[in-house]
Amino acid sequence: MRNRRRLPPPAGSFFRMLPNALTTLALCAGMNAIRFAVQGRWEAAVVAIVIAAILDTLDGRTARLLNAQSKFGAELDSLADIVSFGVTPAILLYLWALHAAGNIGWMATLAFSICAALRLARFNTALSAIGPRQPKAPYFVGVPTPAGAGTALLPLIIDLQMGEPGFVKHPYLVSLWVLVVALLMVSRIPTLALTSIRVGQRLRLPLLAVIGIAAGVTVDTPWATAIVVIVGYLLSIPVLYWQRHRLRARNAVPEMLTPADAPDLTEPHTES
Repeated sequence: MRNRRRLPPPAGSFFRMLPNALTTLALCAGMNAIRFAVQGRWEAAVVAIVIAAILDTLDGRTARLLNAQSKFGAELDSLADIVSFGVTPAILLYLWALHAAGNIGWMATLAFSICAALRLARFNTALSAIGPRQPKAPYFVGVPTPAGAGTALLPLIIDLQMGEPGFVKHPYLVSLWVLVVALLMVSRIPTLALTSIRVGQRLRLPLLAVIGIAAGVTVDTPWATAIVVIVGYLLSIPVLYWQRHRLRARNAVPEMLTPADAPDLTEPHTES
């Protein structure tokens, strides 16, 4: 029996609007994070950004599943990303600690938002130049904006885990950290791409068990789990740097941006 190509939902149908609705909800989650930060509800603010990241992942997958890709959805996704993962984390950290550093703290705030915007712009222009069907490298180039947002929030998450203000809230230390993460987003350093990881048949059941255990631990100690995940992500960077050199020497794999923090244009204009 032949495989039939999925037809897109009829124009104006709810299913065609669903990916855009998820993107809009992600934008709302990012904006609500700012509201929670103004109210001093730091836990709720961080959770709102996590929800935005989850919705940002789901909207592109939903668009591909429903065959509802569009240029409009791709542009909306990019605009939502700059708000939820570029502007919102910077404002959170400014209200939490950076404001105490005066102009230096504000410069770090601006730098993070600007670098997030530059990364998205670099991705869109580079992909237009090289074409959507080029082979992708098995890593991201630079830290994607959702990962950058989570990494930048590490001092705040550590503070939530500690339960009382500590050295991690030092405004100049946080300013330096935010500047480092901002530079990582626009760097050419290879970073982890989960989509490139292949799991063998024998490891699938043990991995599912580990995921279930990790989910239970996360419910009980969410901030500690977040710290472990972010630190593990940072430790993977030097490993991938070494792996990239091996790939270049062996297969001459091209260094390319991949759709992590911008619209997934490897398919025809995804609503993501």
